[in-house]
This record gives sequence, structure tokens and C-alpha cells, in this order.
Amino acid sequence: MPRKARIDAPGALHHIIVRGIDRTAIFRDETDYENFLLRLGHLLTESSTPCLAWALMGNHLHLLLRTGRLPISTLMHRLLTGYAQQFNRRHRRHGVLFQNRYKSILCEEEVYLLALVRYIHLNPLRAGIVKNIEALRSFPRCGHSALMGRVARDWQEAEYILRRFDVRLRQARRAYEQFVAGGVSQGRRPELVGGGLIRSAGGWAAIKALRGGNMRVMGDERILGGGDFVQAVLEQARERYEKKTLAAAKGFSLDALIEGVAQKLGLAAADLQSAVKQRNSVRGRSSLCALAIEYLGISGRELSRRLNVSPSAVSKLAQRGRKDTQTETLAKAFFQAPG
Repeated sequence: MPRKARIDAPGALHHIIVRGIDRTAIFRDETDYENFLLRLGHLLTESSTPCLAWALMGNHLHLLLRTGRLPISTLMHRLLTGYAQQFNRRHRRHGVLFQNRYKSILCEEEVYLLALVRYIHLNPLRAGIVKNIEALRSFPRCGHSALMGRVARDWQEAEYILRRFDVRLRQARRAYEQFVAGGVSQGRRPELVGGGLIRSAGGWAAIKALRGGNMRVMGDERILGGGDFVQAVLEQARERYEKKTLAAAKGFSLDALIEGVAQKLGLAAADLQSAVKQRNSVRGRSSLCALAIEYLGISGRELSRRLNVSPSAVSKLAQRGRKDTQTETLAKAFFQAPG
């Protein structure tokens, strides 16, 4: 069975789990941990990707991220590829470091955010790496220490989580730690690793029983959330897939899109592929970036090469383009289905 495509959207919350190949250690010493965190922090800051929780666990790791300027798949590719190359050089090894495909679960934030933060930050305690909650406060390989103010992590969204407990910092930390401590007795929680409504309804057996009774239940292993949330996410993903399919059916390439946008806006194609600052050219590049990403699936890195701007500039242009009514007009002209 072919694997399902990743699901992503601006602002989406993802629980990401990365494992070493054949349970191989992906961190062998303190330098490895430091190298990974430096690389992670740099990428998160560069791409404006919020990190809400994390834990590094020897042969695997957990991240709770919200999609920023880069798609999560692009960010993770850069993070894991760069780290694996550095790891292999340091330890004079060859070959694959990580299990074939990391797991990324899109989560319903209001329902699961705090439960996921607690689950992820309790990993070192469940694994016996630290002895108790008190020791977890200062454990540097987990985001709990940043929330407790013991280890500085500028790239971690500590305030966002703490304000869920209290607007006063000291009280917020006390309440947060009590909340985390309350999860120790829960042990491992397999229902927090995806499946939409499946696990919360009692597993596949319960779902089959419901379906056998002519009750339709939405479920997808890539999503953690209630049935309505799962259905909404899948419909959005289907819409994006249909856009790209339609564009491919029309034979659109990036070159064709550049020429088409330039012609529609009365610009030269060269104006869209340079750093010209005229308002019409900048607006045209914004629409071009939004359309290329949304309909053609062109990566920000490829667009940065073609338009002679930085990847971060591409992200900003695309964000601006998505809000511009001009982009919608161009989309209808180029990609609207006949009839």
C-alpha cells in the first residue's frame, strides 16, 4: 500500500517523532545533543517556526511544532539531513541514520496542546533517564527545563504555554509543573500518536462496530483530533491536491506560470525574476510565489534560485501574495476548471 502524503497548512500543529534506523542511537555524546539543538534552534528562528515542546531521547526524539514560513517537511528535511551528515562525519560512519520516514501527526490544538506538551516532556522520566519531577526541571535535553526557567532556549515558545496557566510567571510555572506531575501516573499514552477519532473511541474494533451500525466515523493515522477536525483537515488537503492535479493536467510549468503572470500584469518576465523594487513587480512576484507553491508544489528553495531572492524572502512574498485579491484573479485565469 502506498504511503499517504504529508498533511500541512500554515499554523498547523504537528507532533513529530523521529527514530534511529533499527533503533540505532542518534545521539552518542553531549556534542551530538548540542549540535542537534544548535541546528534546530537556527532553523526554527530562520523560518519563524514555533516550537512548543521537545525531548531528545537517545535513539529517538519528539518535537511539537507549528508550521511557520517553511512547510514542516522542508524544515525537517534540512534538519535531519544536515544533522545526519554531521553525525556521520564525527563518528566516521556511513549510511542512513534515521528510520525511513519520520512520523508527523497534525493535531487539534485546543483539545490536545497541553496533553501533548506534558506527554512529550515526561519522556525522560518515563524512560528512567531522570528520577523524578524535581530532576526534570533542570534536564537540558527536554523543553520542560526551559518552561521552568532553568535552561534558556530563545527559540522555544515558553511564554505561549505558560500563559495557559497564569499571566504571572511564578504562578504559571508552579501550575504548569503541577499539571505535568499529574501526568506521571498516566504512563504511556498511545492515543496521542495519531488516528483521529480512532483511539479516543476505543480503537479500531470500536470503530468497526460503529461503522457496522451504519455510523460514519472519520479517522486518519496522520491526524489527532475529533471527527469534525479530521474531516475538515482531509477536505483542505484534498482541495490542495485537486489544485495541483488540475495545474498538472493543464501542463503548467514554472516557466509557463512566470510568462503567464508577466503577460497578465503587463510586466516583463525578467522583472519577476530579479530584485526590481517597483511596486508592480514586487506585487507580481508575491502572486507568482503564492501560485507556484499552492498550485505547482514548487519549493521555496527552487523559487529563491529562479527569482534571485533568499528563501526567507520567498516565504514573505508568498504570504503577501495569498492575501492579495490579484492572486485569486490570476488563479481563476490559469487554473479554474472548465465549466
